Amino acid sequence: MTIVVGYAPDRRGGAVLHLAGMLARSAEEDLVVCAVVPSPWPPAPAQVDSEYRKFLDGMARAALERARERLPGDVSAACLVHHARSAPAGLLEVAKRREAAMIVVGTSGHPAIGGVTARLLHSSPVPVALAPHGFRSRPGARVERVTAAFGGSEGLVDAAAAVAARLGATLRIASFAVHAHAPFDADLVERWVRDIETVAGQAPTVVGHGASWEEAIDHVEWRDGDVLVVGSSSAAPASRVFLGSRASRIIRHSPVPVVVVPR
Repeated sequence: MTIVVGYAPDRRGGAVLHLAGMLARSAEEDLVVCAVVPSPWPPAPAQVDSEYRKFLDGMARAALERARERLPGDVSAACLVHHARSAPAGLLEVAKRREAAMIVVGTSGHPAIGGVTARLLHSSPVPVALAPHGFRSRPGARVERVTAAFGGSEGLVDAAAAVAARLGATLRIASFAVHAHAPFDADLVERWVRDIETVAGQAPTVVGHGASWEEAIDHVEWRDGDVLVVGSSSAAPASRVFLGSRASRIIRHSPVPVVVVPR
């Protein structure tokens, strides 16, 4: 299996490569770094289309050469230019052909999620890993801990445990209590923690609380080598990623890379 990396020749590219390298090293997977060249629409005369495609191909290949220079030497990687009707469609096609275990992309800058990433987060059949804006990993870094953002679904804990096992990392369960418009109820949180511990089994648990999602997420301890796993909405088609409002808020404020798993 492989990890497909959506590479954009802009300021997001470095963050994506750093995360992809750390994931590939941890999972002992190969990388396929992909630059998707969208087909022009509406079609132009054949000569114009041909010249324009050559121009786009040249830009994509130059970007991949720069990516190759930035990839860590201890990770096996292939670079690929792929033509498709859109960047998200192209990444999904490559992921299917290569039987990819994961797709890695970047956000458009904290706290925004770009159009390509947004479409993948509503259609991918495999987990999608998001590199935070400006993310950097130290040389030789591996994923050391996977944290499941638990919201009541036992399926998410199982999915996060599978991600942790693939990456050779430990598992932690976290939940976030946001009480912006209600008084803090210590007894309720205590019962909530007991419920989480029941689901978590032997995995350590933590609850972050605050008046906003940002405060609640910051209340939890994070360190280098952490990855946060969030689940898809219950409205998602089976075995597909579909980002819900709660997961969107968590992604927006996460200080560490996020992996969104299919329902």
